Amino acid sequence: MLTIGQLAAYAGVTVRAVRHYHQIGLLPEPERDASGYRRYGATAVVSLIKIRILANAGVPLSAIGQMLDADASAFAEAVQRIDSHLRDEIERLETSRKQIAQLAAWDSLALPPEVTSYLDRLREIGASERMVEAERSGWILVAARWPERIREIMAGKHAQLDDPQLVRLYRVLSEILESDAGDDDPRLKEAADIMAGLLEQAYASGELNLGEVAPDDLAFELLDALAVESGPRAQRMLDLMRKRGWTGWIRPERLAEPPG
Repeated sequence: MLTIGQLAAYAGVTVRAVRHYHQIGLLPEPERDASGYRRYGATAVVSLIKIRILANAGVPLSAIGQMLDADASAFAEAVQRIDSHLRDEIERLETSRKQIAQLAAWDSLALPPEVTSYLDRLREIGASERMVEAERSGWILVAARWPERIREIMAGKHAQLDDPQLVRLYRVLSEILESDAGDDDPRLKEAADIMAGLLEQAYASGELNLGEVAPDDLAFELLDALAVESGPRAQRMLDLMRKRGWTGWIRPERLAEPPG
């Protein structure tokens, strides 16, 4: 009857697919004839066409064998199970598509709206994109650790942006980040002066800072590490802040006496 090539062509599949179906036991492999060739009859053609139709419909190869041997009732049940699985898969893929579409706006994917609004506000006051990116990374850590507190935290952060000194700090830090001046950039001293002044005000008024949100050493260690890993200028800022009576980065502490 038919060679493997003729069988594949008739059923609309490749020879490689036929051999794969043989290998997994989906399509019986005939014995060789007297001339040493495998010949396929009409039953094999019908079976292969059924396999092709089921495979093209999205039926897993592992389920096709049972469906080929099933009666009408069992076949219908199998179809329902596969259809249910495909619906779930479609929903998963649709969710993935929405997430992929949001990758163009990374803020929306990784952060709650309260934080994205804050990042937009930073842009409005003149913060550079590198400054916003640095803030974004930190807020990803915060939002992951304290999702239930993020609205409260961000309300306070928005209120702080009404302080012109903080606005000035963000602008100076943005200029530093955009500069190639290195850790001897004189603007680092200006930033340290502003930061120390803001901390003195917060200390005098008893205002809470992020470090008092929750006693989570690992989260704050990660935030500190994120700042230090940004480059040598971060360490230079820490040194300058120590000279001004403050130690630490994310949870600054007031020194009893500033170094001389």
